Amino acid sequence: MRSSAVRREWWTLLILHDVFDGYRRFDQFQENLRISSSMLTARLKALVANGLLERRPYQDSPVRYEYVLTDLGRSLRPVIIALAAWGNSRLDPAERSMVLVDATTGAEVDPIIVDRTTGRRLDTEEFIFTAGPAASAPFRARYPHIFAR
Repeated sequence: MRSSAVRREWWTLLILHDVFDGYRRFDQFQENLRISSSMLTARLKALVANGLLERRPYQDSPVRYEYVLTDLGRSLRPVIIALAAWGNSRLDPAERSMVLVDATTGAEVDPIIVDRTTGRRLDTEEFIFTAGPAASAPFRARYPHIFAR
């Protein structure tokens, strides 16, 4: 992957993080992220085109838009939280620019990913990937484990 593609995708994650924090408007994103107008425009268009954000007018003259999460976009919240927790786990606590806290108590939380059914942590070697129903031949070769479902 080219470095420009990585930067574009990184901006996408940062924009989504801002939306989860309540930002909705172009100027808010630009001011907070210090991103160029052209990059921000491209990333917002991509997020709308991919169904993660919806563009809604909030002013008529001139027409201005805000960006709100769709259901698909909201479903990325756990991913953003997991990425932020992963990043924080590699920093000394004094170096963290943000932490996840309980909104009621203010107590810092340490997110983990668990199986919805069993509550077991998924970050162990007890869990592996296997080919799914729509897997291509190369994926089936890569993941030959077949389990009864």
